[in-house]
Amino acid sequence: MQEKVLIIDFGSQYTQLIARRVRELNIFCEIHPFNNIPKNIFAYKAIILSGSPSSVRTKNSPNIDLEKIRGNVPILAVCYGAQYLAHNFGGIVSPSKTREYGRAKLSFVKPNEVFLDLVEKGSQVWMSHSDTINKLPNNSTLIGSTYDVKNAAFKINNELTYGIQFHPEVYHTLDGKKILSNFLVKISRIKQNWTPKSFVENSITKIKKTIGNDKVILGLSGGVDSTVSAILLNRAIGKNLTCIFINNGLLRKNEFNEVLNQYKDMDLNVKGIESSNLFLKKLSGIEDPEQKRKIIGNTFIDVFDEQSNLIKGVKWLAQGTIYPDVIESISVKGPSSTIKSHHNVGGLPNYMKLKIIEPLKMLFKDEVRKIGLSLNIDKKLIGRHPFPGPGLAIRILGEVDFEKVNMLQDVDDIFIKGLKSSNLYDSIWQAGAILLPVKTVGVMGDERTYENCVVLRAVSSTDGMTADWVNLPYEFLQKISNEIINNVKGINRVVYDVSSKPPSTIEWE
Repeated sequence: MQEKVLIIDFGSQYTQLIARRVRELNIFCEIHPFNNIPKNIFAYKAIILSGSPSSVRTKNSPNIDLEKIRGNVPILAVCYGAQYLAHNFGGIVSPSKTREYGRAKLSFVKPNEVFLDLVEKGSQVWMSHSDTINKLPNNSTLIGSTYDVKNAAFKINNELTYGIQFHPEVYHTLDGKKILSNFLVKISRIKQNWTPKSFVENSITKIKKTIGNDKVILGLSGGVDSTVSAILLNRAIGKNLTCIFINNGLLRKNEFNEVLNQYKDMDLNVKGIESSNLFLKKLSGIEDPEQKRKIIGNTFIDVFDEQSNLIKGVKWLAQGTIYPDVIESISVKGPSSTIKSHHNVGGLPNYMKLKIIEPLKMLFKDEVRKIGLSLNIDKKLIGRHPFPGPGLAIRILGEVDFEKVNMLQDVDDIFIKGLKSSNLYDSIWQAGAILLPVKTVGVMGDERTYENCVVLRAVSSTDGMTADWVNLPYEFLQKISNEIINNVKGINRVVYDVSSKPPSTIEWE
């Protein structure tokens, strides 16, 4: 049975980073909000309490009952979590009198303390809080300080319970990975056996047990998530899987035929469905981004429902949902009604009599790629940039029609091919073009023009949760701009997006 860690989320912006660092140690973990903790809490080998934007001193701050957990499961309390321990168990938490945000250095490390093994005085840590622990909780020992924060790290005596006011999960805490490893491996004694190979083996066994001889329908997109899901399912249930690849008219140029050809040698049962007219007709006159997403999502479901009824015995719909989508749907703030609504995380309409299976729902994007490589999927497919579920509909700002789609497909094709030919594609997380709902004045030959403006966007990221714009060479941008304006009718201006996420999102809608 897979040993696992529970991360209790109090709403910190860094909670997902904790999960990322734990998994880098080849240890499986799950994130659950403080107000929806699993009932089988003792099935977890260790618990990590996250930070929070809240203060433990306020009336409605996040809280959980730790009485039965303390002393029975190893606990690491980070920032707000550490302050929560102090505030509720005999310590004192007060507003900080000195700046406690950003880089700090350890001024004291308790000798022979396993939790801080191989961490030396002077090691850099990252602080991010406005409160501070002035008095430690009852029956505890100070094990670490910074020059400004005396009670930076402590241990509850006679328990495997630790509290730290800094963040080990961020890269700015240089020995953060050592600290997490000390807690999880040396103290909690968790086996580091969560690997791509073990994930594949466990997933295939679980899928076989769950599905049995039932038939499954899966929506392929040509992207990494759906492809890895398909191969995993195929390994488990073979020809009982039918893959549906729908042309919604919003794909990249020539993508429908290229993707179908791509799957020919992958031993998958793939059926291509041409539905461009249906999708574009339903989008006619729609400008609101969320409305567009919902229309596309609902139309996908309608098409899947129709196709599933043509296949006798289909009882399951497989989706390429990944962990960030799941986390968003069960976040501390509750299920989101606007973020990635096309994923349908957690359910289907009542009229669609299919159960959902999501083989990758506990993986981050880069982990999906590792699983894909372990399944011997072509590196070019694994390295393919993410592409939004609603396709070019959310890269065409405002109303969508055939003319705009064709125009943007041509622009996007020039941009992506240019990145590949210049050996820039593989160093970029995601790239694409956006068609703006504005026209600009230009001059072509001796004539004045009044045509469309497109934006080029390229970002670097690890999992899409945060992203930085890519500093593409001026010579490359100049070449691509000229090529687009000279070859795509209706475009007379090209601009480049230099916004990072946050505050901007990767997509424009």
